[in-house]
Amino acid sequence: MLTLPDLLVIIGTSITTATLAAVLLGRKKAVASGPLQLAPEPLALLFDNGVLHHGTAAGLKHFGLLPGMHLWDDLRDRLLPQFPDLPETAGRGASGSMTLIGTTADPHSLLEMKWRDGLCWIDVTDQPDSSQTTLTTAADLIAYKRCCDMMPHPAWEERADGSLGWRNRACDDLLTKYPQEPGKPPFDPSSGDAGNRAFIEGANGQREWFDIERHQAGSTIFNHATCITSLVASESAENTFVQTLAKTFAHLSIGLAIFDRRGQLGIFNPALVDLTGLQPRFLASQPTMQSFFDQLRENRSMPEPKNYRTWRQEIAQVIAAASGGQYRETWTLEDGRTYAVQGRPHPDGATAFMIKDISPEITLTRNFRIEVEVYEAMINSIDDALVVFSSAGIVTFSNAAYRKLWGHNPETSFADVTIHDAIALWKSKAKTKQDWATLTRFTTTLGPREPKELTLQLPKGVALTCQMSAITSDTSLIRFAASKKGALPDVVQTLQKQSIPGQM
Repeated sequence: MLTLPDLLVIIGTSITTATLAAVLLGRKKAVASGPLQLAPEPLALLFDNGVLHHGTAAGLKHFGLLPGMHLWDDLRDRLLPQFPDLPETAGRGASGSMTLIGTTADPHSLLEMKWRDGLCWIDVTDQPDSSQTTLTTAADLIAYKRCCDMMPHPAWEERADGSLGWRNRACDDLLTKYPQEPGKPPFDPSSGDAGNRAFIEGANGQREWFDIERHQAGSTIFNHATCITSLVASESAENTFVQTLAKTFAHLSIGLAIFDRRGQLGIFNPALVDLTGLQPRFLASQPTMQSFFDQLRENRSMPEPKNYRTWRQEIAQVIAAASGGQYRETWTLEDGRTYAVQGRPHPDGATAFMIKDISPEITLTRNFRIEVEVYEAMINSIDDALVVFSSAGIVTFSNAAYRKLWGHNPETSFADVTIHDAIALWKSKAKTKQDWATLTRFTTTLGPREPKELTLQLPKGVALTCQMSAITSDTSLIRFAASKKGALPDVVQTLQKQSIPGQM
């Protein structure tokens, strides 16, 4: 039979044991409740070149797939009802990403897809609850819509089937101005060039050009168009102008070489090839000025330098002079051709060289000079004194006999010698009264005139015959001859003995 002390010990022990058990049980519940607060395992899969390589336990269990046993098509078949825009292959291109939103009420309604070098990661998660959208987010959405509608540039969404989706007000205005097939984007993909440019054409044939930027977002494409009609018109006008210049340069007989600010050949014409003998392939390679002149020297299309060591320095001086518009030279080549070379600066630091073949002009000038020398020698061989007056009554020519007879050379006079000056000289020598006005009227009268003749009486009974004749271009020829044949030297000797009062 238990005594009272034994009963008290048993009761105390029971209470202590119960207390410890309660404490331990509480701790165990706390430890057991910890994992319940962790986030659920994501539905993630990894594909390698279209073959399932790895996945989380939740992902493999949810989709019923096994690594190494299933392909991309197996997953796509399961997800296609919820994600109709899921691509047919596991990634396009070397790398990229894509986010798709599910179309059903399934809780796993957000799919994130990333790929790189054959590997593709798939992560299916819950879409954030739309009920958590705050008033600030709603206000932002309204602001975004207003901003899109106020954009001056058209923007629209192009769906996977090519139909027109969302669009802003500018796009609606463009479609109103240029009506298209209902439900179709404003631009035909086949219009425009190979780049981002495209045009839209109205019923009257008027075109507006746009630069279009495309952004892929899943299976849809967002487009932004900027009007560049003025730019295209400017480029067209510039191209037309350049083509006109090119055609003009092509018909020039002057060789043209234009170097840009970097000193490289930018423009040349066919005449440059003909004059210099340089190959078109070399010129088309945009050589520098130094290389250009080096090749000219190699082709012997410019004078050979006397000292080749200073050749580079001389060419540098030529380039500097051309850049300042001070280079003008005449090149005489070994084959007898003669070139006139001129260097001129152009806007934006460019320099132009013009090469002209002046061999015909040089030859003509030389032949003309030879002919003039022959004519002068022939006229100087005539015994009679000849002097020619222009229509204004100014001496333009006199032969040696005239200069010797009257002791005066009009070519050495500082000022023009007129008929009045000549008559004053003749009067000082003649010492007799003559009808000098006849000479003045004859030399200053224009048009056809009848020849006239005067006789000048000189001292000591010497007589000179003065013949007046009208020749070409209203000029007049005065011819002084002795009355007796061969007597002019005696007349000259007589006049030389006289003193000439004053100088002309």
